[in-house]
Amino acid sequence: MSKRREPVRPPTPHVSGARPPAIPADLVPKHVALIMDGNGRWAKQRGLPRTEGHKRGEDSLFDVIEGCIEIGVKYLSAYAFSTENWKRSPDEVRFLMGFNRDVIRRRRDQLHAMGVKVRWAGRRPKLWRSVIAELEDAEEMTLGNDVLTLQFCVNYGGRAEIADAAAAIAREVAAGRISPDKVNEKLFARYLDEPSIPDVDLFVRSSGEQRISNFLLWQSAYAELVFDDTLFPDFDRRNIWRACETYASRDRRYGGAIPNPVSIHDPVGQPN
Repeated sequence: MSKRREPVRPPTPHVSGARPPAIPADLVPKHVALIMDGNGRWAKQRGLPRTEGHKRGEDSLFDVIEGCIEIGVKYLSAYAFSTENWKRSPDEVRFLMGFNRDVIRRRRDQLHAMGVKVRWAGRRPKLWRSVIAELEDAEEMTLGNDVLTLQFCVNYGGRAEIADAAAAIAREVAAGRISPDKVNEKLFARYLDEPSIPDVDLFVRSSGEQRISNFLLWQSAYAELVFDDTLFPDFDRRNIWRACETYASRDRRYGGAIPNPVSIHDPVGQPN
């Protein structure tokens, strides 16, 4: 992998002057998954077409990226277009395809300047070739960066990713390259879209909806969930910082537990 030689540009401070909360480094989530929800409702409230909400959301995402860098998040996964979004109107689908392509093209140099590595998760079929080309160009340009890894999830679905991984493993088993007895969680994870990206620590959704909507299902098995009422065009790094504070306050046990202390009393209720 090529190493970056250019100096890294620090994030632009928030317009309000807000600074990230002082969270101990070991309590900052390493990987944040973000569902950018509420663009359409934001536009509807203002008598605007849904596309205006998506346009406004571009600045929100970029502000979140800068905020993640400031607080020390190392991986951010953004749900840009799901496998279910093809069900939307043809006009909106066409807009979103072109918009995703143009956002990557517009923001690629800025992301590279800040040391952001771009990765893409999702299916190729149906996705515009021009979108794939921009994603691959961004991946190549930013390969040597290590400040933050930004995973764009475009034409992505958690069930689709799991099904595709299962199909790939089945082909390997059929070819005799893998024994069925060797298939376990560790092996399975190697067949996901981006196996080098760690599991999700913090899962955030804007707009008040409380669903995970088929996003990073495998990777979010033990994620802490935070649902923010803010519509995404009004969402910024301060929302992510508050979510990180919530994350830092939670007790992550991964199925384990500490035994409860038990007091031993004699028959009349006095401690022995």
